[in-house]
Amino acid sequence: MQKSETPSLSDKQARSRGRPRAFDREAALAVATRLFWTKGFEATSIADLTEAMKIGSPSLYAAFGSKEGLYAEALDYYKANFDAFVWDNFFAAGTAREAIKAFLLDSAAALTGTVADIPCGCMMTLSAVGSEGHAELGDLVRTGRAVTLDRLTARLDRAVAEGEIPASTDVHALARFVQSVQNGMSILARDNVCCAELKSVADVAMLGWDKYTNPGERAPG
Repeated sequence: MQKSETPSLSDKQARSRGRPRAFDREAALAVATRLFWTKGFEATSIADLTEAMKIGSPSLYAAFGSKEGLYAEALDYYKANFDAFVWDNFFAAGTAREAIKAFLLDSAAALTGTVADIPCGCMMTLSAVGSEGHAELGDLVRTGRAVTLDRLTARLDRAVAEGEIPASTDVHALARFVQSVQNGMSILARDNVCCAELKSVADVAMLGWDKYTNPGERAPG
């Protein structure tokens, strides 16, 4: 008699034994990102992560390698899914002034959770992994923060080339100023400063922009 090719229940159990339960990796990564964003790397435990992601620790390590590996992927997830809230109007703006204003006003909305149900503040700005002794993760965060300066500098260089702002403008200093304002807004947002207050900060920053980029209005020295 030919042996049946249909596996028995015991065969199925034997084949599946030891395999991690299937899970939605993207959904799990979204949950982990939010947790890291809210609590920070050091304060987020493996137990916190597995409970929130609804997976066991073996599945977490199998999928991401380590807590550090998961955090690195969370940073990528953050950039891929939340950058647009702050940068879309910046890139679409016709002038550098409009771009900077959009960047700051959109930051005020995004950082306070106004545009989406997201934690307050910027995950990249608020991250302290480097000072917590995780050098490689600290390098990743610093690289991510540097993107903001690079984008601002590139837009200001273009503004100089197009004659929108004077050729004598210290583009690096101006880009750092705008970046510093946004970083400060992020910290204030984590302290529950409201969107309206941060938009007022943006308005004042734009007054500084106008003063600095208009040679006739600059104060001596």
